[in-house]
Amino acid sequence: MTFQAMAGRTVYVATYPPRRCGIATFTRDLAGATGEYEIAALHAPGDTDLYPSEVRHRIRRDVPADYLKVAHELNRSSLGVVSVQHEYGIWGGDDGELVLDFVAALTKPVVTTLHTVPQNPSARQRAILIGLIGASAASVVMSQSAARLLTRAYGIAPNRLDVVPHGVPSLPLVEPDTIKPALGLAPGPVILSFGLLGPGKGYETVIEAMPSVIEADPAARYVVLGATHPELLRREGEAYRGKLIRLAAALGVSRSVRFVDRYVTRTELGSWLMAADIFVTPYPNREQIVSGTLAYAMSAGKAIVSTPYPYAVEMLEAGRGRLVTAGSSKDFSEVLSELLRDPDSRRQLGRQAYEFSRTMIWPEVGARYARIFSRVGAAQDRPVERVELSEQAGR
Repeated sequence: MTFQAMAGRTVYVATYPPRRCGIATFTRDLAGATGEYEIAALHAPGDTDLYPSEVRHRIRRDVPADYLKVAHELNRSSLGVVSVQHEYGIWGGDDGELVLDFVAALTKPVVTTLHTVPQNPSARQRAILIGLIGASAASVVMSQSAARLLTRAYGIAPNRLDVVPHGVPSLPLVEPDTIKPALGLAPGPVILSFGLLGPGKGYETVIEAMPSVIEADPAARYVVLGATHPELLRREGEAYRGKLIRLAAALGVSRSVRFVDRYVTRTELGSWLMAADIFVTPYPNREQIVSGTLAYAMSAGKAIVSTPYPYAVEMLEAGRGRLVTAGSSKDFSEVLSELLRDPDSRRQLGRQAYEFSRTMIWPEVGARYARIFSRVGAAQDRPVERVELSEQAGR
């Protein structure tokens, strides 16, 4: 008997395109890789109402009654498993605590994917994560480091966790120079970062490294690909992008730093990744437990230079990339200059990353999720455990 016949359709509860965020993109790609599905979209103020047809339910993020209403609709449906995507900021309430009300109201089995696991959580954050895992039939993390952290710092039993990598597109391994003309790029090495723009990305560190990088190769360019994060755009406009542009001008590297200010399609993103010679994630946040951008760069076979946040340390070990000190433009300039002078080393790093990423392509990841859904659906049980947020956690 197939998973779909045994467990029914899966409903994914998360942000969803056209919402512009990494979890929305992840949910669309995961759902498309696992069989029949429908979506319950977490809808924030300012989001467009123009959802695709698979969005059958909407939960207004800040309306508690919507969580219970949709949970009851799902309980009455023929759906099998509820796949909850968790990141504190996409759910309503303080630290997204309304997710607990939602899963408590469900009678369907829940599989939760944890996109954020803080190393130093507040009391409320810790209680929410423990409560959510307790109310889920299975919980998925995307790295061994996340699983170890949950066991060590949150007291979660290892057998409560499934480790499934972040999914990536299946891109061909190509020479970057064969792709650059289609993007209007002149010959010369391209250093790329992509993702929604915001001050937590550390792009200024790479811009500060560019004067030395240009000395190593005057044709080198740093491309920052992506629109400003919608929440940041509503609060501050393009202040951060303007700061980066002024920094490049002050350092005399404006001609070597290019900002592509738009939210690109999957096809265009694939082209930019294939055209890049080096990919950088200069994130200053040492707590980052997963990075979809780094995973995507591995799928394109890029030489990756990154700060040592937990996900990067795990993904780039054994010669799959290079790690540098967070916030150190000197370290970035040294490693980037070294790789620019040594194309053979770049290719070797890229090949190792590419080979490792073959277990991360969406058909493989979708099949692993489908097996989890099948296991949970076959059991037809949900844990009755529910952890209430204590007064100490601030509720």
